[in-house]
Amino acid sequence: MRRFDPAIGPFGAARTNTARHLDLLADLSGSGEFWTVEKEAVPPPSGAVIIRSAECLQMVASRVTEDSRRFSFSELGESDAAEMLALATLTAPGPFLAGTWRLGGFVGIRDRGRLVAMAGERLKPGRFTEVSGVCTHPDHRGRGYAAFLMRTVATRILDRGERPFLHSYADNTGAIALYEALGFRPHQRVTATVMRARK
Repeated sequence: MRRFDPAIGPFGAARTNTARHLDLLADLSGSGEFWTVEKEAVPPPSGAVIIRSAECLQMVASRVTEDSRRFSFSELGESDAAEMLALATLTAPGPFLAGTWRLGGFVGIRDRGRLVAMAGERLKPGRFTEVSGVCTHPDHRGRGYAAFLMRTVATRILDRGERPFLHSYADNTGAIALYEALGFRPHQRVTATVMRARK
């Protein structure tokens, strides 16, 4: 059983989706919330309760589309952590915690010194790397910041010889259309399950 440091991310994985292995994952997660992303829905383990689950579309890119728009951006790290968390808390791009920045690869756009958009990397299974944490402050949407930062992150992943991928809720047709315009293609449907240990 494996899971991220709870300060970095809520994701965990069991060797199999048997009750025994899921109970061990729940034990490893302590009293906190933990997430799994699996091809099939996860059965509720006796040691945890399912808070919610949702069908997601996993998308993969072998190249990214070109765009003539360019924006000034900067690398984000520890000194930006508080601003990154505040932006993610405001915009809810998915699970983003105080230490998520440690996963690396985050870039951002600032307006008058304030962080208004960002994107980065998260899960790294094998030769694949997830584009994640994509968000834009509501006052700065519609300018192409998110698409630009996603292209930047995805291009870096491709340049390392890896494949960028991402997840979208399966019913979020607007986001899926944007990702397809960037060069991502549907790969498979997966189920994201949020659980909490019974403690």
